[in-house]
Amino acid sequence: MPPINDHLKVSMERTGKDYREVHEWLDGDPEKKAERHDITKIHEYGKTIEEKYGKEALQEYIQHIHDDVKAKFNHIQHDLEKAVTDALVYFGVK
Repeated sequence: MPPINDHLKVSMERTGKDYREVHEWLDGDPEKKAERHDITKIHEYGKTIEEKYGKEALQEYIQHIHDDVKAKFNHIQHDLEKAVTDALVYFGVK
């Protein structure tokens, strides 16, 4: 997943604000990071973010989750493609 600084930069480019509080809330506590990225809690956490920081911060929270999901699945796809290639090489097919 992108580091916090990448999220801050993208938020700044998109909105003119970095939404540091939102990104640090999501990524700052390693023990709570997975829980705070739980997509089944977007509605619950989204309400809290919106009440505390406003509608635009809610959009940045959702965008952060989106960016992390995209990065995670891109990483998985890359790993899968490498594993398939390695297996084909191992068996002399490629």
